[in-house]
Amino acid sequence: MKALVIGGTGPTGPSLVNGLSAQGWDVTILHTGRHEVDSIPASVEHLHCSPFRVAEVDETLAGRTFDLVFAMYGRLRDLAPYFRGRCGRFMAVGGVPAYRGFAATGPSWPGGMLAPVRESDERATDDENVKVSRIVHTEDLLFEAHPDATLFRYPLIYGPGQPNPREWLVVRRILDGRRRVIVADGGLTLRTAGYGPNVGHALVLAAQHPDVAAGKAYNVGDEHTLTARQAIEVIGAALGAELEIVNLPAALATPARPFLSAEMTLHKFTGVDAIRHDLGYRDVVPAVEALARTARHLATNPVERGSTMEMRLQDPFDYEAEDRLVAHYRAAMAAVAPVADEYDPDFRDRYSPGSDDWRLVEAKS
Repeated sequence: MKALVIGGTGPTGPSLVNGLSAQGWDVTILHTGRHEVDSIPASVEHLHCSPFRVAEVDETLAGRTFDLVFAMYGRLRDLAPYFRGRCGRFMAVGGVPAYRGFAATGPSWPGGMLAPVRESDERATDDENVKVSRIVHTEDLLFEAHPDATLFRYPLIYGPGQPNPREWLVVRRILDGRRRVIVADGGLTLRTAGYGPNVGHALVLAAQHPDVAAGKAYNVGDEHTLTARQAIEVIGAALGAELEIVNLPAALATPARPFLSAEMTLHKFTGVDAIRHDLGYRDVVPAVEALARTARHLATNPVERGSTMEMRLQDPFDYEAEDRLVAHYRAAMAAVAPVADEYDPDFRDRYSPGSDDWRLVEAKS
């Protein structure tokens, strides 16, 4: 059985390629050739061209057909119709921005995305964002060309090979000797993420269960989702750094936005129950350990300061400005605190240690 992986050298590709090879597939990868990785064995055939130009793909393949095609990279809206009749089964990678409320909160009520977002939830068919509209349109073209296709909607991907490693925003601070990190709204934002080897494993499972996965779109990601604050704490612990995490309201916590990859603290939490149920998915590496490995990898393989990769993360690393913001906020809080103390409903969590419902009632009466 012959499989073609278009892409294959990013954070999820090697796990897919090696997983298919372990199952006995004869795997070929088609990519630009700019990014070769040592984790793909020499036995895998490489074809080099631009997956964004279907004419180049056609010339490179020279009439070859495949039992399975995984389109992980390139212009899917062109690749999907091209491979109609040229493969037995077509599987593709898309993204969670296809869901209503991911990019534009206005059309949604309540604003943003409900948590968790499931595969049956509404897509952003009326989104004014051109990129999102193209993602939704491409999904429709995919299933029009291949009704039995399988689509994986990628979340935030992390791990080696990620071109936009948000974990670097914390890792660099630690390497710089910085221990203060600002979070927004308690750092409680949930955003589904997927460790590269975990996500690659999910795609391999679809190849193992093609009939179950036929005609379906799946959310994919780690089984557990950490809050922004939990993720920062894991990164600090992995590098042996005790961090001072400073909480600011989202409207003021501008330094927290690059790590959130968002200007607001709304959740972007896509549930992965479907791949667990249909494909038997379980994390190869649990989320906490995967994030710790990612932090250690970035510490030993740092992003170049001022590079294009770092600039894409949109963090100026202006520690003096961050400290001024924290100082002004704490001064304002000191002035406001007495006003808040004047109104205290004396609320106590009935399940907190030492609480007693009857004694609380008696005390208040």
